[in-house]
Amino acid sequence: MAKSDVNSWQAVQAEVLRRIHARIWAPGEMIPNEQALAEEFGCARATVNRALQSLSEAGLLERRRKAGTRVALHPVRKATLDIPVLRYEIEGQGAVYGYTAVQIAEHAPPEEVRSAMQAGAGHRFLHVKSVQTADGAPFVFEDRWINLTTVPEAAKTDFEAISANEWLVRHARFTHGQISFAAVNADAEVAAHLALRQGAAIFVISRITWDGGQAITHVQQFFHEGYRMQTEL
Repeated sequence: MAKSDVNSWQAVQAEVLRRIHARIWAPGEMIPNEQALAEEFGCARATVNRALQSLSEAGLLERRRKAGTRVALHPVRKATLDIPVLRYEIEGQGAVYGYTAVQIAEHAPPEEVRSAMQAGAGHRFLHVKSVQTADGAPFVFEDRWINLTTVPEAAKTDFEAISANEWLVRHARFTHGQISFAAVNADAEVAAHLALRQGAAIFVISRITWDGGQAITHVQQFFHEGYRMQTEL
């Protein structure tokens, strides 16, 4: 961006957002300090400060006094729910985390998933099913479709070693999404993976995330019996 392009804190904010979304500044990475950015953009340091503070309040940047500013690892947007890394949730409870990939296959999704993701005829998909455990006990069974046309790097990722949940939070920036919560009765497949009786009442989160007009992923997360979701206002 040329210096002449920046004449307000909103313009600085837009350029910082562009760099975050383009992964010029990756999740968890430190960004240049305010003075360096002010010199680059040809504006006052106060202008940069206002832009960065606004992005920090939106959850896209993490600012620490004397430690600098870094891109948030998994941003929290105001008035929406954060997408948690389930490993952190399990370890935060003091439990030992475990992960097993049940299925990893590239094939076409069922019509209801394709329709929900508004996928084109030429789109490729990776289907990942997995179980994450807490102290060896099933915590969540995840049934996920990843749009490889939107996130081609996923095709080269070893999902035997890292969950799709954690990898996508780290590597696939999203612009918006839809999420729903429901109580369902576990079918035979879900019950088997969660070590439950078929028909047991469980909590499920369904989510689709998007990068502009392209769907990134469609996922259903089936939690163990008795799971309670907690969040803050």
